[in-house]
Amino acid sequence: MGTQNANYASFGSGLLIAKPSGTNVQPVAFGTLQDVTLEISGKTDKLRGQNMFPALVARGEMDISAKAKFGYISGPIYTSLFFSGATPSAGTTSLAYNEQHSVASGSATVTNSATWVADFGVVYVSTGVPLTPVASAPSVGQYSVTAGVYTFNVSDNGQAIFFTYTYTQATVGSTIVVPNSLQGVQPVFSVILQRSTNGVGERFLLANCIAGKLSLPTAMAKFAISEMDLEAFSPNGGSPLSIYTDV
Repeated sequence: MGTQNANYASFGSGLLIAKPSGTNVQPVAFGTLQDVTLEISGKTDKLRGQNMFPALVARGEMDISAKAKFGYISGPIYTSLFFSGATPSAGTTSLAYNEQHSVASGSATVTNSATWVADFGVVYVSTGVPLTPVASAPSVGQYSVTAGVYTFNVSDNGQAIFFTYTYTQATVGSTIVVPNSLQGVQPVFSVILQRSTNGVGERFLLANCIAGKLSLPTAMAKFAISEMDLEAFSPNGGSPLSIYTDV
């Protein structure tokens, strides 16, 4: 039997695992977890009379929220925890950035022309000056493109060019098209948070949660740390939180 007066400390980021609602669903672990903040807050009201201090304080509405920061992000975080109705499909669209080719006979063909999707800019290697896209018959400093074949003015022959464009890969990655769902439609999931030291600690189970915010940053010379904000609720008046302790 556990005691009510034992103490223990918590060290490290702990563990955080989410489980989407439904049957036979894949749990989602938050990889390389940096930190989690679980906050239980309530609104209070004070009964005051003529004296300086309140005669009575009562707590009314309460909220349970969590903020998780993690280093790895995966498809199930988007599809199972954040966007409702977003189903991944096989294959992805990749970005070729500053792929270098030289203009010959007024044209250049990019490496992934067979699966080319869209142009995202052409730049002279020597000067860094961007060329201007046109529909056809480019002048010097202009270009046109069709299916990954770029056409230039013959006066640009011999110029080294940086090409940036997107292209598809059928056997790599996945594609998630985010639907424009009705407001109030979002995935519901439970999460369990464990914090401990030397195998002794506590676990917090939030039975029903939604994700209200997902931040996807980048940073110079640093790993990007994503962040998700969660809100817990209790449908039908049930318990929103269970706390399990080892002492």
